Amino acid sequence: MRTFPRLLAVAALAGLITNTPASAQQPARISSSAGPLSVETVASGLENPWGLAFLPDGRMLVTERPGRLRIVSRSGTVSAPVAGLPPVYATGQGGLLDVALAPDFASSGKIFLSYAEPREGASGTSVARARLVEDGGDARLDGLTVIFRQSPAAGGSNHYGSRLVFARDGTLFVTLGDRYSLREQAQDLSVHIGKIVRINTDGSVPEDNPFRSRAGARPEIWSYGHRNVQGAALDPATGRLWTIEHGARGGDELNHPEAGKNYGWPVITYGRDYSGARIGEGTERAGMEQPVKYWDPSFAPSGLAFYTGDLMPRWKGDLFTGGLAGTRLVHLKLDPARERVIEEEVLLTDLGERIRDVRQGPDGALWLLTDDPGEGRLLRLSPDD
Repeated sequence: MRTFPRLLAVAALAGLITNTPASAQQPARISSSAGPLSVETVASGLENPWGLAFLPDGRMLVTERPGRLRIVSRSGTVSAPVAGLPPVYATGQGGLLDVALAPDFASSGKIFLSYAEPREGASGTSVARARLVEDGGDARLDGLTVIFRQSPAAGGSNHYGSRLVFARDGTLFVTLGDRYSLREQAQDLSVHIGKIVRINTDGSVPEDNPFRSRAGARPEIWSYGHRNVQGAALDPATGRLWTIEHGARGGDELNHPEAGKNYGWPVITYGRDYSGARIGEGTERAGMEQPVKYWDPSFAPSGLAFYTGDLMPRWKGDLFTGGLAGTRLVHLKLDPARERVIEEEVLLTDLGERIRDVRQGPDGALWLLTDDPGEGRLLRLSPDD
């Protein structure tokens, strides 16, 4: 038996994974600002896939919201579920959510998972770490440890947030939703509701967190006043965190959250409640940040990735996010100062599928997960040669 990092160079491992054939359909072709592109189905038959992370050998970890973690080969073979996962609250929007590799994965084999954790009649977003181990054709998680729990837990099954992003210094950003029924607490620094938190990989609090020394505040909090951040990425040019979050009826927001700042929810917003009623007191208030960009109507953004590859050079440095209700891929070009969106391009609307996650692969292509309860797909977007 060997731990996962020592197996990375063995390309033949992909053939050891339980065989689930990828879709045989021909790639779709689309026009874009990067030129003609091919949209290839690499794997299908996934159940509400949510998070995607690339292993050093090009294989992929994919979470399925009902509580399964899969390994997908470069050719699209889908493994049996990885053993040793924590129990999840797989109801509504809850379940197994994001996955990220530790910065030292090559030596430690550790991965991080975010998920809706069941807690005595309620649930809350939690983060666990474990070591990914492969033994022959089987894979499991060893030493699983919960390093963070959102507090308080809440009833209902909405707004878990749950994206994981490692900063350049090795600390971990975790996005936490307002749990829908607790939205007023997004302004309360004594709870984790509607926050972005920053923790060390063992769950401890970094010394320079903005509220570490404030009496009554949760020391993990990085920024607050968020509704439901389902996309987060680090700008490779600046090292700054960017996020995208769901508004209500209108008011989806793109932000670059900074330490200690208040992003307004639910006091200010560009959306309205689902009933049509006004939320809060308007769109501006002193001491509360404005979004980099907002959308009305909403398209329910999920997943966020900066493109840094050479395969599609016209897109280098640009942002991409998926759309759930909007069934689209959204391409955003930033200004040279990396402060404003200067162009927006909407792609893949003809697919008619909810796009849950967007990642750049080591091959320079864009990889997408489509959110479906039985036929979720892993797609590869690349130049149409």
